[in-house]
Amino acid sequence: MNIAAPRGTKDILPEEMSRWHAVENLFASVCQRYGYGEIRVPTFEQTELFARGVGGSTDIVRKEMYTFEDKGGRSMTLRPEGTAGIARAYIENGMASLPSPVKLYYDMSFFRYEKMQKGRYREFWQLGCENFGSSSAYADAEVIALLDTFFTELRLDERQLELGSIGCPDCRPEFIKALRAHFEPNLAKMCADCEERFELNPLRILDCKEEGCQPFIESAPSQLDYLCPDCADHFDKLKTALDELGIAYNINRSMVRGLDYYTRTVFEYVSTHVGTQGSICGGGRYDGLVEMLSGKATPAVGFAMGIERLLLEVEAQGVDLPAAEAPDLYIVSFPDTAVSAMALTQRLIRSGLMVQTDVMERSFRAQMKQADRSGARYMLLLGAEELSKREFLLKRLADGSEESVSEGNLVSYLKQVGQD
Repeated sequence: MNIAAPRGTKDILPEEMSRWHAVENLFASVCQRYGYGEIRVPTFEQTELFARGVGGSTDIVRKEMYTFEDKGGRSMTLRPEGTAGIARAYIENGMASLPSPVKLYYDMSFFRYEKMQKGRYREFWQLGCENFGSSSAYADAEVIALLDTFFTELRLDERQLELGSIGCPDCRPEFIKALRAHFEPNLAKMCADCEERFELNPLRILDCKEEGCQPFIESAPSQLDYLCPDCADHFDKLKTALDELGIAYNINRSMVRGLDYYTRTVFEYVSTHVGTQGSICGGGRYDGLVEMLSGKATPAVGFAMGIERLLLEVEAQGVDLPAAEAPDLYIVSFPDTAVSAMALTQRLIRSGLMVQTDVMERSFRAQMKQADRSGARYMLLLGAEELSKREFLLKRLADGSEESVSEGNLVSYLKQVGQD
């Protein structure tokens, strides 16, 4: 039997990890500058958490979750998204007693059994933020500003912010009533999934990507025409704040998110790069989620973005990310100096340098070839004479130039030339 990675998963190899780390480290840096702290939650949770938190009418809960029964007979699910689990952690760990707002960010993997396509996997990684405790539109603006700062520093310039509002439990029923009146006469011309969505939650129809359904979706009523005064005021304040922050946006009159917990603000960043147009990141406000999970009523806002999708966009837009760092030095030894080479390597590594040496007992010639393959900036030949004199000849592999350096000056020399 040929054992391979499960369908819909992928191995992330060392040469690719440097690109991942560049994105992850930048995101962590931006989040921390905005006052967010990192959180991690379990890979699996009780299934009921997602049924209640994400919404029983969503495709995620109905079709895409990896659910299993544990040995105690309890129904468990691999996390399909981050917000519900983080809201559960917020409640369970008494974070409501902390000064508001409570600002959290994450970098975790998630699992959904969905149709695979470029940049979309069944195990995937997301970066995201959650802001608990503020009902103000200014919290929404800050979350969007954080994202905009991240994209700016990543140099992902071909992007556009799509902004909308899906109202609140007070004004949404009238909108749903209008959607039902609009879609019902056309259901026979729409896909089977949309017929089912019509019965469960007509809002989900607006998420449909089937080509035959698009004319009916494009002509559907907009929630923006049904906002109550409070929701309309919230949306106006958000737009005013974004204008002041210099963040451009496009009002999207038909935007919904694929999760039932959203209220009021919804947004997406989409690519405007030719050939890769599509969502890069999405989020919004979810003021009822914590209470829905048996916590105290707590307003909240957040977002998530897939790392795999983001890296595809980075590549498409020609953004250069740092490659894996090459070793500072490769030490070539002889049989009688091999252990001394290992000891010198250890000392140099503990001084903060990246150093490699042979541990396969290769021949002298094979070690020279390996030094070239390693990409090291310098090679050091460690023979018995060099070892006794503690004076080493460093060869710069890029141009073959050589310089003699004493052991006492070796660390400072390599660190200095590394900065040039």
